Amino acid sequence: MSFQDQIRSLFIEEDRIPEEFRIEEVHQREYLSNGEMKQWDGPVSEVYSPVCIPTSEGLKRKLIGTYPICTEKEAMESLDAALAAYDNGRGEWPTMSVDNRIKSLEKFVYKMSEQRSLIVKLIMWEIGKSYADSAKEFDRTIEYINATIDGLKDIDRQSSRFEMAEGIVAQVRRSPLGVVLCMGPFNYPLNETFTTLIPALIMGNTILFKPPKHGTLLHYPLLKAFQESFPKGVVNTIYGRGSDVTPGLMQTGNINVLAFIGSSKVANGLKKSHPKVNRLRAVLSLDAKNAAIITKHADLKLAVSECILGALSFNGQRCTAIKIIFVHKEVADEFLGLLSQAVENLKIGLPWEKDVKITPLPEPHKPDYLKECIDDAKANGASVINENGGVTSESFVFPAVVYPVNEKMKLYREEQFGPIIPVIPFESIEEPIAYQIDSPHGMQVSIFSNDAKEISSLIDPFVNLVSRVNINAQCQRGPDVFPFTGRKDSAEGTLSVHDALRSFSIRSLVATKLNETNKQLINEIVNDNDSNFLSTKYIL
Repeated sequence: MSFQDQIRSLFIEEDRIPEEFRIEEVHQREYLSNGEMKQWDGPVSEVYSPVCIPTSEGLKRKLIGTYPICTEKEAMESLDAALAAYDNGRGEWPTMSVDNRIKSLEKFVYKMSEQRSLIVKLIMWEIGKSYADSAKEFDRTIEYINATIDGLKDIDRQSSRFEMAEGIVAQVRRSPLGVVLCMGPFNYPLNETFTTLIPALIMGNTILFKPPKHGTLLHYPLLKAFQESFPKGVVNTIYGRGSDVTPGLMQTGNINVLAFIGSSKVANGLKKSHPKVNRLRAVLSLDAKNAAIITKHADLKLAVSECILGALSFNGQRCTAIKIIFVHKEVADEFLGLLSQAVENLKIGLPWEKDVKITPLPEPHKPDYLKECIDDAKANGASVINENGGVTSESFVFPAVVYPVNEKMKLYREEQFGPIIPVIPFESIEEPIAYQIDSPHGMQVSIFSNDAKEISSLIDPFVNLVSRVNINAQCQRGPDVFPFTGRKDSAEGTLSVHDALRSFSIRSLVATKLNETNKQLINEIVNDNDSNFLSTKYIL
């Protein structure tokens, strides 16, 4: 049996799927807008899992549900609801005390936790993420929300005092920006969407929330939780094709913040649609082509272990994935041998299988694109050096180590976002530095070496080329308290628990001249609790 046939045989009949991992079809016929679960009788989009099922007509992707294909009309109605809920900053939510906004979010977390089992299964079935990683994504999102609540408490405690300078007394607090259009990615459809949505929400903004194309259904169980936890119009969902519904929203000029995780091309198009770009704040996490640099002083076993994690976790479908590796010529053969062996040892299988590492790809056309990249590399002098590298069957693609990659190849510049590991040999350390200088991306780099002076000589140039330098470790986002951003085309704005709260708000202050009359006024307002902004309440 060929390796391709072996992969093909991994797909099994539905009655052989363990019962605890089976899923009932979810047919969504409603969406959340202006505090109502509105019924939808129009066209729907069918959601097919990357997991295939054997049928009499061959392997077919499993249908797991449907969701509304709304139009610009419904999107505009949701925008009107968000505008009304914000009410130029006078709405119930933006003027609510921080303490009460936190209580609303805590209520949401409780209701969200009740849906854990279904959401974890939907993540697994919709995007092919392993069950273990799907569960980890849900739990990490809950942790992120709780950390965000704690982060806001810290900010509020620091803001509860008055400041005095040059005869002026003032209280400085953070206030919301307005209506936020929030669009997350398919690879972390829950976690990365919520790393923008939750801080935007808790800071008092109102939300238009468009789920990603792959990873839409998993948000459906949360709509009631949003409805029951927040005032009407504060959270509104947008369904439909992005090219149909989002440009019109931007063209109104009523979107105050664009929170988007995806391609720079789409982000640039959306920003250009806004009539007053100076009024638009953008919080963006975009393209990346993170490099790993393996010097001749590296611990090669450690480097291989970290590069496998960095390049192939969730099939390499992460913006923080290692997407190209530079290896010193003196250690290239040994490194490639160890890397190929490590890839060969990875377990390929269905998402619910224990210890599975390589799972089906959610994007239907991705296997064809990856084959194009490999064929292009071969045509320009590279080879797939690991056994079975690039072998494809339906939605499965076995990882390919491609060497030696050069500047003529797609893999040199394009973000493959899949299980291909391009490797470039180098002699001078100036070569990977020059690559990064020329690259349109600037998110992260991983440097592998046990020579302190060598690492030092690389840290100083790279901290000014990328936003995070990892020493003897894979590229990654977490922990969530660390800043997450990028240079060039890789990001705009910074995300971490604390940075995100600042990204979705602005410092505002109330100030007056320090005299007896004004002191009496301020004391009266504070003592009578007449203002949610001007307050010395201390949240514990």
